[in-house]
Amino acid sequence: MSKNNIILIGFMGVGKGTTARAYSKKYGIFNIDTDDLIESKENMRVKDIFSKYGESRFRELEQECADWIENSVDNSLISCGGGFYKVNNLKKLGKIILLHASFDWIHNRLLTAKNSKAKIKKRPLFLEPQKARELYNDREKAYLEIADIVIDVENRDLIEIIKEIHKKI
Repeated sequence: MSKNNIILIGFMGVGKGTTARAYSKKYGIFNIDTDDLIESKENMRVKDIFSKYGESRFRELEQECADWIENSVDNSLISCGGGFYKVNNLKKLGKIILLHASFDWIHNRLLTAKNSKAKIKKRPLFLEPQKARELYNDREKAYLEIADIVIDVENRDLIEIIKEIHKKI
């Protein structure tokens, strides 16, 4: 049985966290970020988990996080890391909303943000744009297949995006 959660998925930098915070504030729903939960549990930043233990350990932590959400969280908005869509119980966590945009738009969004250096530092893969583009291309089809609802966020106002999410759920 699916939970009454909103699950935001999409490529890194597409605006899941920004959208989640705005939606949470407007509609009075709790917002949980899976990367933040993992960092809190491990007392370590995501990039440090990757460098110290590798991607496979991080994916195990994502699955632990998904299991906890399935057993403990309802009526909340969950913004997920870019690879979280691979957890084996994603459909049980709630309504899956894909925030979708082209790679070039996402890359430009990060490069032109007020806090661009911090946004890129948090997503070091974007220091090698071709590798980031390859990962985007690898994930895009899977994102589209698993999503219950797809929201195109490219060149759209944040308020317009959160209103569309609210209307479609």
